[in-house]
Amino acid sequence: MALPNEPQPAVPAIGAMLQDLGARIRSLRKERDLTLERLGELSGLSVGIVSQIERGRGNPSFATLVQLAHGLDIPVGRLLYVSDQTRSPVVRRGERRRLDGHGLGYDDGGLYELLTPDFSGALEVVWVETPPGYDTSATPYKHNGEEFGLVIEGRVVVHLDGVPHELGPGDSIRYDSTVPHWYSNPGPDVHRAVWVITPPTW
Repeated sequence: MALPNEPQPAVPAIGAMLQDLGARIRSLRKERDLTLERLGELSGLSVGIVSQIERGRGNPSFATLVQLAHGLDIPVGRLLYVSDQTRSPVVRRGERRRLDGHGLGYDDGGLYELLTPDFSGALEVVWVETPPGYDTSATPYKHNGEEFGLVIEGRVVVHLDGVPHELGPGDSIRYDSTVPHWYSNPGPDVHRAVWVITPPTW
């Protein structure tokens, strides 16, 4: 037992993070009125693994978190985000959060930075930069929600279900994200744009 003036032992950071993650998953599951068994079915994981993670006793891989996010029908970023009510609503240019696909097993060559403070709101806003020749036709996107893009510099072609829409500086576009969509930069310059997605899907 620690004496009154002795510092209390700190909870290991990783342990606290796992406890927080487990509580977040449990809360999201209950919000959706899902049993452990049903979440296990939807995510393709055993009930034992889901229960262990919810109790903060598991150390899930990124792939497991992706499966849980799929089962809960949320972006995986929402599981990884640690809420901080004191966080500033301002995102400074040099403090933007870098987004990439390395953890998901791909790298399409683009640069993505989060312009909103986190993934907890109703939308996410992303700064996008793509080099000449950039093309995501091999992996079209399709998900719930709506997107809006505003081109700042360069040119980009937004393909909506195979129909190309070429945009230049000052041009904007809005579309239903359930429509298969992909992007290409015909060059010759780097394309820079601001993209708004709702709900957050990164």
